[in-house]
Amino acid sequence: MNIYYDEEGDFLEISKGDISNCYFDNLGEGIFQIVDKSTKEIKGIAIHSFKNRTKNLDEIKLKLPFKFNFS
Repeated sequence: MNIYYDEEGDFLEISKGDISNCYFDNLGEGIFQIVDKSTKEIKGIAIHSFKNRTKNLDEIKLKLPFKFNFS
């Protein structure tokens, strides 16, 4: 699993495996699923304004509009 956070752009990306053959599918409200072009498998998520969305939380819990398997 890979976790990337760009503090300047306030952008969080969580993915598994190689995502070089993937595209970002915009789900709205700054949330994207990362989808493999060949298999259509969801390989990750990306969230714009992550720090802003979670600034008042003690614990971060996000409800995503899709299932994501980490195994």
